Parts: sequence; structure tokens; C-alpha cells
Amino acid sequence: MMTPYFDDGQITIYCGDNVAVLQELGRDVADLTVTSPPYDNLRDYQGYSWDFEALSKQLFATTVKGGVVVWVVADATINGSETGSSFRQALGFMDVGFKLHDTMIYKPAGVGAKGSHKSYWQAFEYMFVMVNGGIKTYNLIRDKKNKTAGDRRGRSGTKARGLKSRVVPRGFVTQETGKRENVWIYKTGNINGSDFTAHPAPFPEALARDHIISWSNENDLILDPFNGSGTTTKMAQLQNRKAIGIELSEEYCRIAVERLSHKVAYSLPPTPTAKNTSKSIQLSLI
Repeated sequence: MMTPYFDDGQITIYCGDNVAVLQELGRDVADLTVTSPPYDNLRDYQGYSWDFEALSKQLFATTVKGGVVVWVVADATINGSETGSSFRQALGFMDVGFKLHDTMIYKPAGVGAKGSHKSYWQAFEYMFVMVNGGIKTYNLIRDKKNKTAGDRRGRSGTKARGLKSRVVPRGFVTQETGKRENVWIYKTGNINGSDFTAHPAPFPEALARDHIISWSNENDLILDPFNGSGTTTKMAQLQNRKAIGIELSEEYCRIAVERLSHKVAYSLPPTPTAKNTSKSIQLSLI
């Protein structure tokens, strides 16, 4: 078995090829994968060419029944048109056995214009939520403010939004918050923000945190086969999950370990569920 670059019993980081490492890990290992692959020609990834077909097959084998893969991806624009790689990858996951549970959108707040001058500016990325069979865990975040909070309803003939019944039960009171929509907006790309790293294209810490909350429970195992500077592994640690990160670049592995040791100050928006009681874990660099 490949020797980990780092392992403290909760978080394990491997420096190497993700398919090769996953093959050694075996089947039915990960409860949840949260990852973002290199997008077409938008990222310089150490000159590394990766095999989507091989990785998708291995992720299906590695994911437990009912487990989820969150695949954050966008397309390059070449000669004025999008490549369509995002859609091909979503369909490729379905070809190997995954079900498409949700097509979500990540919208970076306050970013500059992207795309082609021949089309509308690209303002979002896809977050495909793939599931191996029937989903086993869904802790849906409820932080969407209801405009009618506190209203009492239930008169005969009133339709119930979100309920199976066509009539709202008598005495039904609209709650203050409801489950959020599948378009998530986060600030990112700011050196004074919550998640600046040396990686050229990290996704926001809050994005990884919210998916970890949504699709896993404490002590579940979280995977990131493109671990980069370690956003997924850091958020798994803070949410009392185990995690495995796989990264080809030793420099990014080093940064990921530094972030686990909290040697750099980071701040996050409030966690949108119960108060986080996890303790900071002090680690030593290897």
C-alpha cells in the first residue's frame, strides 16, 4: 500500500495519482466525495493529464451504496463556444452507474467577466450531485428566510406548498426558514477573504463545508481525489469527519497539511446548522 504523505488518524493525504491510490484503497470506502477537477484548458495542473473514464469508474467502486460524489466543474470557452465537458462528465458518471441526484449551481460573487464577447458572461459553475443508488444521507440546510414566517394557514381548499397533501393541515404555521435553493452564492478569490491559498483555483471553504454537512454525518469518510491545497480535507476535519485527500503536487500537499494545523488564520461565515463543537487539532508538518 502506498505510504501516506500525511496521516493523523482522522485526515490522510496521499501524494500521487488519484486512480492508482483509489485502486489501492479498494471498494466501498468513501461516504462522500467533494472535488473539483481541472477544467479543460483553464488550469495549469503541473502538466498532468488525467483520465476521466478511469477515475469515474474508480469513484463508483470506491463510493459506498447511497454515497454521493459532488463534482464541481465548468467549461472553457474556445473560439467563442463552450466545450461542453461538464455535460459529458455528468453523463459519463451516469454511464458507470451513478444517478444524477441534483444539478446545482455555484455562483462566485463579485468575480470579473468570463467567457466570450459573443455571448453573455459566464457567471456560474456546475455542482453535479451524483449518487451510488438511493441516497442514504441528506441533511438539507434550512437557511432560506420565509417571507410568510409565522402565518397560520389551513382553511379548506388552501394548497400546501412542499407538502404531499393539496390542502394545508389546520393549524399549520409557516416556519422562519426553509431549505435553501440549489443555486449557492459564495465570495471567493480575495486575499482578504476566508480561504486564500496559493492554489490557482480553489473553491470556497464554505462550499465544501455546506456539501459535507448536506450529504454526510459525523465520522463519515470524505474523499477529494483532486485535493489541491486541501479545502475539502480542512472542512472535513472541522466538521468531525474523516477524510482522504489525493494530490499529485507535493507543494499543494504541503499547503494542505499547513491548513490542517491552523498555522494560517482563516475565518468562515457562521455554520448554517447546529453550533460546531469540533476542537482544533494541532498537527506537525512532516
